[in-house]
Amino acid sequence: MTATIEPEVGKSRRRKEDERLITGRTRWTDNIVLPGMLHLAVLRSPLAHAKITSLDTSAAKESPGVLAVYTAADLDPDGSIGMPCAWPVTPDMAAPRRPVLAADRVNFAGEGVAVVVARSAAEAHDALEAIEVDYDELPAVLDMEAALADGAPLVHEELGSNKNALWVFDSAEAGTGSNVEDAVSSSEIVLKRRFRQQRLVPAFMEPRACVVDPTGAQITMWAATQVPHILRVMSALTLGLPEHKLRVIAPDVGGGFGGKIGVLPEEMMALLVANKLGKPVKWNESRSETMLAAHHGRDQIQDLTISADADGTITGLKVELLANLGAYNGLVGPGVPILGAFMFNAIYKIPAYHFACTNVFTTTTLTDAYRGAGRPEATFAIERIIDELADELGMDPLELREKNWIKHEEFPFTTVAGLTYDSGNYEAATEKAKELFGYDALRREQAQRREANDPVQLGIGISTFTEMCGLAPSRVLGSLDYAAGGWEYASLRVLPTGKVEVTTGASAHGQGHETAWSQIVADQLGVPFDDVEVLHGDTQSSHKGMDTYGSRSLVVGGIAVVKAAEKVVAKAKPVAAHLLECSEDDLEFAGGKFTVRGTDSSTTIQDIAFSVFSAHDLPDGMEPSLDSDATFDPENFSFPHGTHLCATEVDTETGRVKLRSYVCVDDVGSVVNPLIVEGQVHGGLAQGIAQALFEEAVHDESGTLTTGTFADYLLPSAADLPSFTTARTETPSTTNPLGAKGVGEAGTIASTPAVVNAVIDAVRHFGVNDIEMPLTPMRVWHAVRYGTTFHTRGAGSEAGGGLGSIDASGGVQ
Repeated sequence: MTATIEPEVGKSRRRKEDERLITGRTRWTDNIVLPGMLHLAVLRSPLAHAKITSLDTSAAKESPGVLAVYTAADLDPDGSIGMPCAWPVTPDMAAPRRPVLAADRVNFAGEGVAVVVARSAAEAHDALEAIEVDYDELPAVLDMEAALADGAPLVHEELGSNKNALWVFDSAEAGTGSNVEDAVSSSEIVLKRRFRQQRLVPAFMEPRACVVDPTGAQITMWAATQVPHILRVMSALTLGLPEHKLRVIAPDVGGGFGGKIGVLPEEMMALLVANKLGKPVKWNESRSETMLAAHHGRDQIQDLTISADADGTITGLKVELLANLGAYNGLVGPGVPILGAFMFNAIYKIPAYHFACTNVFTTTTLTDAYRGAGRPEATFAIERIIDELADELGMDPLELREKNWIKHEEFPFTTVAGLTYDSGNYEAATEKAKELFGYDALRREQAQRREANDPVQLGIGISTFTEMCGLAPSRVLGSLDYAAGGWEYASLRVLPTGKVEVTTGASAHGQGHETAWSQIVADQLGVPFDDVEVLHGDTQSSHKGMDTYGSRSLVVGGIAVVKAAEKVVAKAKPVAAHLLECSEDDLEFAGGKFTVRGTDSSTTIQDIAFSVFSAHDLPDGMEPSLDSDATFDPENFSFPHGTHLCATEVDTETGRVKLRSYVCVDDVGSVVNPLIVEGQVHGGLAQGIAQALFEEAVHDESGTLTTGTFADYLLPSAADLPSFTTARTETPSTTNPLGAKGVGEAGTIASTPAVVNAVIDAVRHFGVNDIEMPLTPMRVWHAVRYGTTFHTRGAGSEAGGGLGSIDASGGVQ
């Protein structure tokens, strides 16, 4: 009897890559040392907005170990180089040039004005102090609403306005729904709310870095980036380099969360300096530089109007956003809030919808993609206003959600925003979450505490969410004026000994690609898991790809691997038929073995690999190779969903918030590796909860970042969070052969509104219907005492996320 091979897909395998990552036996960009390598340090503006009236580098040039000091006049004398933006969201979008180094004006605190080249990093940084710069300070532009007012100071005088673009979607005009003004005017309930998405720092573990070696036949760049392929293309276009002479390598990368998706001035600077000097150079930023000059995330003002009938049936939704882009357009920054446009309707059957987003320039660090990129912002707003509507109607918030959500039998369902959700079961996920959470018992306890006027009140928060991920499909992205496609590439090389090398265009920075891809190939080809090697992050070994962001790795990149494996099997089949002396039609393939139907005559794909290598006995005209590649362009996004329930205890006398329990039931379709999924969910929950309770990037009135270190920008540790209860339901995607949906951003998207809703629920009977994030003890206490929250509009807060510390039980104190 033939032993049954246990499938790899669905198995909780420990990640192959973890041993080298955990033990440090790997190579990060800053570990790279090349013969004769020089070091770069960037002088950054201390002012948010100013004219540069003089710049003297002469003393710095005489500093020990210094080889050169460059300014904008040296690196870009004709002012022609500008950082790329791949997402011009409207034809008339304002596009000011973002220089490699500021020439005559700085537009945010942290913008580079000069670069020192020295024999050591210490000498380069020491020499920065010898550079003399005189500034004529200009008014800072921080408040988005004030920035749009007549007569406001301008970030870019040549534009004549601080408005970047206005992007509008209207369901009546698009033919996906009815007129929202009619819905609002004819509805019995109309509710308006304003929500604030505070500015966040991606706070990845490894600071940004790059090394450029111009001394070979090619220019080689190592970079701590999520997007080596995009970086290569954009570097060639930006600097006029021949693309085939540029090799970009992303070695192991210590986290990204969207924060390493950009094409950086410092990377262009390193390329320019290396080419000028003909020597390798390295730039590696400090943590403070990361906080100051790496792009930030979120930062929106959200005005929502929702209308409903008296029975709770939602009739319309109107969304007006102000989105802070900072001083310049990021690589995809202008499009980030536009992604949210398709998710404000969430899981609900809303018949009328209008969305308008105004992107605004301010004198702050630019914003761009941050874990979820537009989807967390949308989910937060809709889940918050659903709770507000439930309170207005006197309904249980779960009951209101169930009344309006898409039922499982209604899939596929085309939403009012024009997307077609292929599969889902919100009822199953919610029922499972309620059971694990003890929802009814907690509601009873909540009522008892209120009746007893307990100083520690219990709140229950709900977030039932879906997201669009797996960016995807190219034609849709093109219709939104996105410059690139949504496809992904993979190739399989079957070696003579039957081992398999996989190259993937998806570039990992902690997601577990090497393990998951090995599991997929092991099942597709029937080879042992340990016989598969996954290569990624090098534009020479994996020559094309669209890289990693937007929860697209598995549902796009993984499917490209499947398609390439199918081609390997198709190539092997005629060889197997020839060796087994049968017709191809008589062959069955399973478990890595071709078998003549109805017999025990068989051969393995690994045996075939050696036969192809030797090429002694192949069918006439057959190429001696099983190697195959595939490019997969998905037909649709994928739509994971879930229900997250949070219980918080709020001390009304101190404002202290304690996370008592957190339950989430996510549906990410078919799962390749449950252990990886669990890790992604846990990490996502930590980041979403951190936005709700801890994190905020704050600028003072002059535009100086006051949260520029981890002493001021509060990140939670594992000890600050509760043990999560996680579970899954499974409705496979119908648009890819694995049935998979994205998981990398789900926890972040769902958790923030769950936590905030829980805190508001605990103190709503004090007249509180909103507290601005992060919900620090001061803000919670102030809301309980006065029924209002502190509001910030881009120019700082009472103390930001840095107010308060946390006890080991997960409470802020």
